[in-house]
Amino acid sequence: MLIGPGGAGKGTVSRALVARDPTLWLSRSWTTRPKRAGENDEHYVFVDTDTFRRRIAENGFLEWAEFLGHLYGTPLPQPPAGCDVLLEIDVQGARQVLAKEPGAVVILLMPPSTEVQERRLTARGDPSDHVARRLEKGREEVRAAREIAAYEVVNDDVERATAEVAGIVEAARSARLEHS
Repeated sequence: MLIGPGGAGKGTVSRALVARDPTLWLSRSWTTRPKRAGENDEHYVFVDTDTFRRRIAENGFLEWAEFLGHLYGTPLPQPPAGCDVLLEIDVQGARQVLAKEPGAVVILLMPPSTEVQERRLTARGDPSDHVARRLEKGREEVRAAREIAAYEVVNDDVERATAEVAGIVEAARSARLEHS
């Protein structure tokens, strides 16, 4: 699982990981929030609240949570054979997944600074009041994430951070094979 505050670069690093490793399968989360300008359907499945709540009632999510007034959730994964699942989720969701899958690996992805994080949030089109709320919420998320993350990677350079996360994934795979 890749977790971290908004603006850490989780989406960018996740997509880079999947592009370099065909045995990783990125789960696509559902959300009730509106699309940002320039955002396409490969990032999320955008649904209304009623549709999301129906899926909850059907036990169709591995995890779900409310974040800043919107619902987010990971559908029960159905990866292709031979693939490991990569989740890009928030801390609340990571806790839910760990309760079900205690052996899951949690990696906290961090922006190099609050200033860089703010620039990234602003650049993706978040309004200034939303950026301020995400920065504040991000500080809380990082404190909580450090309680459950086995690894912390600073995303100061996408290629370097992606390589570091890929190394962690490979080490986890090797450890899993040794124990099976």
